[in-house]
Amino acid sequence: MTIVIGTRGSKLALWQANWVRDQLVTAGAKVEIRIIRTTGDKLANVPLTQSGTKGLFIKEIEEALAEGIVDLAVHSLKDLPTEQPPGLTVAAVPPREDARDVLISRLGSRDGAGLMALPAGSKVGTSSLRRQSQSRALRRDVEVVPIRGNLDTRLRKLDAGEYDALVVAAAGIHRLGLRQRVTEYFAVDAMCPAVGQGALAIEVRKGDDRIERAVQPLDHWMTHQAVRAERAALRELGGGCQVPIAVHAQCEDDRLHLLGVVAAIDGRRIVRAANSGPASEPDRLGTEVARSLAEQGAREILTTVTSDK
Repeated sequence: MTIVIGTRGSKLALWQANWVRDQLVTAGAKVEIRIIRTTGDKLANVPLTQSGTKGLFIKEIEEALAEGIVDLAVHSLKDLPTEQPPGLTVAAVPPREDARDVLISRLGSRDGAGLMALPAGSKVGTSSLRRQSQSRALRRDVEVVPIRGNLDTRLRKLDAGEYDALVVAAAGIHRLGLRQRVTEYFAVDAMCPAVGQGALAIEVRKGDDRIERAVQPLDHWMTHQAVRAERAALRELGGGCQVPIAVHAQCEDDRLHLLGVVAAIDGRRIVRAANSGPASEPDRLGTEVARSLAEQGAREILTTVTSDK
């Protein structure tokens, strides 16, 4: 029987779906890809913070999965809400790409041309409140503004002079073979990544043993535990991908080291929390980081962000 993969139609989404397809084909499966247009694709010119929709880039794909139109879905894990629809589950999380954020500047990739080298008043485009808030914390004298569109569209806007620099995820740049465009890689403690950034989620119907068995070899245990810890923190704080919550887990041997950051949109207030422990206890580690952030005022910051939307 053919396995049908559901995915968005962007170049990056198709790269991800084709990667999964290639792994399954190598294992002997027959696979086809079905492109599904999501709400996020239809609202391409609306700022993410104004969309008012959870699961902006996955809702229609999950509906197709639940209805049996597709057999599995491939998502960027950072787009996946912490609460999944009944009957669906993440069966596999493959090895993670680089989770960091990068700066791509019109100054090019020469040494010393990173964020701190941009002239005052430079226009820096980025799609998320998390990147906006942390960018402003690093440079209050540049203009950080929203930008929508897939990665190709954003790069075209940069090259056309609409922006002086972009802040985007390293993972997408790497997967599309665009490493030469990177001006600067941000250290995790300077620009803490989004929950699940750089990781893929392979979502299936619960109880579909055939598909679960097919994708199980693609699961990378340490990556799966790391993103579980990150998502536990996000769940505890009650946020999603459209709020300035950052949590990143780094793996070392069989241990996880978590860093959590919540920042005000203007970058003037930022709280941090860290935790370490066995990789076998991701939910506890993530929850403890979230509670430490809350004790420092994270929920008050998030309430302000929500009220300002």
